[in-house]
Amino acid sequence: MDNDAFLPHPVIADRTDEIQQGTRIALAFTRSPMALAYTAWDLAQYTDGRFVLGIGTQVKGHNERRFSVDWESPGPQLREVVESLRHIFDVFQGRTDLEYEGDHYSFSLMTDNFDPGPIDHPEIPIYIAGVNEYNLRLAGELCDGLAMHPFNTPEYTDDIIAPTVAEGADREDRSLEDVSLSASPFVVTGETDEERERSRAEVRQRIAFYGSTRTYHDVLAHHGWRAVGEELHDLSKDGKWEEMADLVTDEMVATFAIEAPPEELLSQAEDVYGGIADRVVLPLDHGEAFLNE
Repeated sequence: MDNDAFLPHPVIADRTDEIQQGTRIALAFTRSPMALAYTAWDLAQYTDGRFVLGIGTQVKGHNERRFSVDWESPGPQLREVVESLRHIFDVFQGRTDLEYEGDHYSFSLMTDNFDPGPIDHPEIPIYIAGVNEYNLRLAGELCDGLAMHPFNTPEYTDDIIAPTVAEGADREDRSLEDVSLSASPFVVTGETDEERERSRAEVRQRIAFYGSTRTYHDVLAHHGWRAVGEELHDLSKDGKWEEMADLVTDEMVATFAIEAPPEELLSQAEDVYGGIADRVVLPLDHGEAFLNE
């Protein structure tokens, strides 16, 4: 596991010249937008424009207790991160002077010594992670893409996420076609029956973990499983993690996960998410890769 979202990318870029690469996700509030902008700018230049900047908020506990940063209005603050990044990129490209003033961020000083200057591919795509309605609409309004949570289903994407993103896009005279929907479903796979059963058990545990969080109960409710979510939540408060997985049925695993042998995962992902998502990120033992459909 890599502990820094950006560190692997120079290595990847040095060994490839065609694939698109990006963060999914870099934490937005633990870094200044200026620091994010410098890193993204360097990677955009180093990859010849193949870099995608994916950012997200994480949750209150991790921001406050793991990173010791304030947690106030995460939706509006994320909006300012995106806005200020776009502004800073324009400054680096020589299109404007640095002058951004928001409720959470203020930028007004850029000297020649610290201005990296223009690059050949300055239009860096920005994706945000989104679960709640505010961030889904924000993706539609301002972003190039939405990084959807693994605790998601094709039906929920089609019925809830895509229409909400489209609402945001409509506010800025955009359309859903202007926003790439990136799915990252759970994967059940393996070369042998034993490997597949182990993979299925791991996915069952992950569904139980996420399903215990009330933030994600809307997904369960959409499939008629809200009561399961409430029971998972109660068990999680008592630390009964192993018992929680027993509540996740085979039907739930099949609904949340893509299941296929390794050599068939790509075609299975296209069958499941084709026409719903624009790209799929498959989490495999050897890492995550962007897979365009």
